[in-house]
Amino acid sequence: MYTAKTFYIIRHGETDLNSQGIIQGRGMNTDLNEKGAVQAAAFFNAYQHIPFDIVYTSTLKRTHQTVAKFIENDVPWIQHAGLDELAWGIYEGKPSEITKPAFLALTTAWLAGAVHEKFEAGESPMEVQNRQLEALEELKKLPEEVSNVLICMHGRALRIFLCVLSGLSLSQMDTFPHTNTTLYKVYFDGESFEIQEYNNTQHLV
Repeated sequence: MYTAKTFYIIRHGETDLNSQGIIQGRGMNTDLNEKGAVQAAAFFNAYQHIPFDIVYTSTLKRTHQTVAKFIENDVPWIQHAGLDELAWGIYEGKPSEITKPAFLALTTAWLAGAVHEKFEAGESPMEVQNRQLEALEELKKLPEEVSNVLICMHGRALRIFLCVLSGLSLSQMDTFPHTNTTLYKVYFDGESFEIQEYNNTQHLV
């Protein structure tokens, strides 16, 4: 039913809120800062030789800006809300001294298996997984002639997505470290997924 593909999955470049340690989430549609633009350019320079057949991003512009040069080179582009960042609800955009205790308590609960927990007006990892499964089904159904897929998404969402691809419990999401524009290269043989490159930031050196 499905054909083999390689997914190049990256996190977006840095934003000012990233640099300040402030939670962004799905509700903060921020731009890349100067460092983020440099990271995006470095990724493009390192991977422009890959014949990407399609680019997938979230609906948030920090992902669009990160892969803009590929899109400008006429690689077809699809935005999918299933790839959006987890919504942190009432804590999005708040100073880190306010959010840190609540964030630590929530993420500790997740690691203990309470992946249904969430902040007020936010999303749980289970809810994010459910919308990611819709995106994943679309990705798996891409036609046979689509071999190389570039996906740009977000930090927490990336961790959840890699759990989905690896068949791991969401409580293990912190198994997957990340930084801005880090790459996870994942091969799909038509049935299962294999992570071939793990937290690759060589393009930033």
